Amino acid sequence: MIVPSSVATTGPWAASAMIAAIILTSTAGEVLTAKAMKSIGDLDDIRAQSGMKGAIRAVVTCPLFFAGVSFLALGFFSLLFALNHLNLSLVAPASASLTLVTNAVAAKFFLHENVDRRRWTAAVLVCVGVYFLAH
Repeated sequence: MIVPSSVATTGPWAASAMIAAIILTSTAGEVLTAKAMKSIGDLDDIRAQSGMKGAIRAVVTCPLFFAGVSFLALGFFSLLFALNHLNLSLVAPASASLTLVTNAVAAKFFLHENVDRRRWTAAVLVCVGVYFLAH
């Protein structure tokens, strides 16, 4: 097995932890932001009733929205940290593709969305691709 030089210097556990941090914080941020927007409701309706200020007020007074944005920021800084220590050719595909998988799982179990067979198939194929990328 050929190990990329950046993984060899940081170790496979450190590389895995960095990628996991990106995936988990990004997924948490996206789930919390989606929950916030569902709890706020249709912004067009709010804007029609209360104007643009009312729509903005509805978003900025929602704690779930700020929690989601905070986790998305943590995910971004985790990505920057990982890119500083690992190769782009490892971090970008692994974090982006595995985030797709965790988003599908989170959509199903936390947001109670209907995740169809095509999306599950895509998630499995992504996992297979990441496995081949890592080996």
